Amino acid sequence: MKKILFSLFLAIGCGVFAQTNRFFYEYKFISDSTDKADVKTEMMLLDIDKNGSNYYSRDKFVADSTVNADIQKQLRSSPGNININRSGKAGQVSYKVTKQYPDFKTYLFTSVSMDNYKVSEDKKPEWKILQDKQKIGEYNAQKATTSFGGREWTAWFSTDIPFQDGPYKFYGLPGLIVKIEDKTGTHSMTLVGNKKIEAAVEKELDLPEGIRMIGLGGKEIEVNESQFKKVWKAYVNDPTKNMREMMMRNGGDSNNKVVFKTRTSDGKEISDPNQVFREMEKRTKENLKKNNNPIEPDLLR
Repeated sequence: MKKILFSLFLAIGCGVFAQTNRFFYEYKFISDSTDKADVKTEMMLLDIDKNGSNYYSRDKFVADSTVNADIQKQLRSSPGNININRSGKAGQVSYKVTKQYPDFKTYLFTSVSMDNYKVSEDKKPEWKILQDKQKIGEYNAQKATTSFGGREWTAWFSTDIPFQDGPYKFYGLPGLIVKIEDKTGTHSMTLVGNKKIEAAVEKELDLPEGIRMIGLGGKEIEVNESQFKKVWKAYVNDPTKNMREMMMRNGGDSNNKVVFKTRTSDGKEISDPNQVFREMEKRTKENLKKNNNPIEPDLLR
């Protein structure tokens, strides 16, 4: 029987190695604007090589890599019976941002419901460089400001580090951005360390014929910002639409079995599709209410 397993994450595999400059950013953010005392912290990585840069959560990378290795082990021993188990810190930041050199073509990798998206960015940050200078950590830095994504940002860049790049979608200053903060003080990224590494290149999970894992591996749906906004609005209006459509498409096919499982807030596992959909919709609405202060509000309007 062909099995289609539902998963809510994108795993990252390991493959060939390349020389990379890795910069560590402490990302502090407030996800709920009504609770400014709840400041979250995530260690973000900015990996820069000759081809471009990748910005992503360290905890998510470690968690995804661990799950991916476990699935590969299960595929080798028992490919017809796979158990996905996430334990430990999965990361609070799920998106990834890549920039391609030399033109700095920028993409946001994120997920909505069961689908993974590659969202192209066509707006370059327009900077106003000021004369203000100060020490940020061990680096001599200069001030710059920009309006981007629905926020006003203040950045400090250092020509001591010869990369015209920075965290998230920010780039284009005469040196690496070592600190950037929005006007409200609810999003800030500060460089706290760096080193050279042999970084693993991402590789798709190699699944045997007849097994498909939704949300795990595979190619992203490439869209522009306008198209992504439509996808996001449809998701907010009906969070479980994609899952219901999948169940209906495969429900009459004896060679396909769609398995939906989740856990309630008290840890109880449920598998009845209707209960799963109700729980997912409830959870999504609760999360949207609490996560009302995204880093780029213009993208979700």
